[in-house]
Amino acid sequence: MSTGHHLRVGIFVFDDAEELDVVGPYEVLAAWSRHSELRPEVVTFSLDGNGIRCAKGLRLVPDTSADEVGPLHVLVYPGGFGTRALLRDPAHLEWVRTLRATTPLMTSVCTGALVFAAAGLLSGRPATTHWQAFDELAVLEPSVLADTEARFVDDGDIVTSSGVSAGIDMALHLVARLESVDAARGVRRGIQYDPEPPV
Repeated sequence: MSTGHHLRVGIFVFDDAEELDVVGPYEVLAAWSRHSELRPEVVTFSLDGNGIRCAKGLRLVPDTSADEVGPLHVLVYPGGFGTRALLRDPAHLEWVRTLRATTPLMTSVCTGALVFAAAGLLSGRPATTHWQAFDELAVLEPSVLADTEARFVDDGDIVTSSGVSAGIDMALHLVARLESVDAARGVRRGIQYDPEPPV
């Protein structure tokens, strides 16, 4: 993506966001930012700029607020229990649609896709979400083309990923897409992400 100004990635945080949905992509994208000649800027932001408490109790102080974050090239919208209130909030859904109009690449982790669906972003499009949330996704957007197998689904200007740890895979895919496969492999090696679960 060649732009006159550098690449900006915003990770939206909110109360009861799932921890790894936030810090998984952040780890990948921030590691990329340190080594890439593209010098991407990775920022976290909450609606009001105040600190948030994630779903399992981790507290985060974001860089900025929704009003002050400025234009983004990429939005990362995590999942977690907190999405349930947001997807029923008409003002929030309107804000998501506003972002969609100005942000070239909208991405979600886990149940973040439910908010995208509620905002009308996934109409007639392929998408994925947490394995337990597919029924809810279909209720919110009956025309969605649910992919229950993929770790992430890249549909051009919208990328969705499945549950929690899949956000890491999606973020590595974003590095490959925005820079190169080699860059993404470098990040993967750097964070030693080579999952072979012991159980």
